[in-house]
Amino acid sequence: MHPEALRNWIRQAEADAGERHDRPTSEMVEENRRLRDEVAELRRANEILKAASAYFAAELDPTRRRS
Repeated sequence: MHPEALRNWIRQAEADAGERHDRPTSEMVEENRRLRDEVAELRRANEILKAASAYFAAELDPTRRRS
């Protein structure tokens, strides 16, 4: 095992125990990951809704000729 890996594990354990404040806790890291995933999903949904909105707005436009 590389000494730096062990050092990082110790630092993370200290942060998780509230002994260090220079790095996020594992819980905060996981929450940030979850929130980034949620934001990405919401952005995808928003793009789909924008496309659907444009489609239906065009269908309702009385100046547009229907084929």
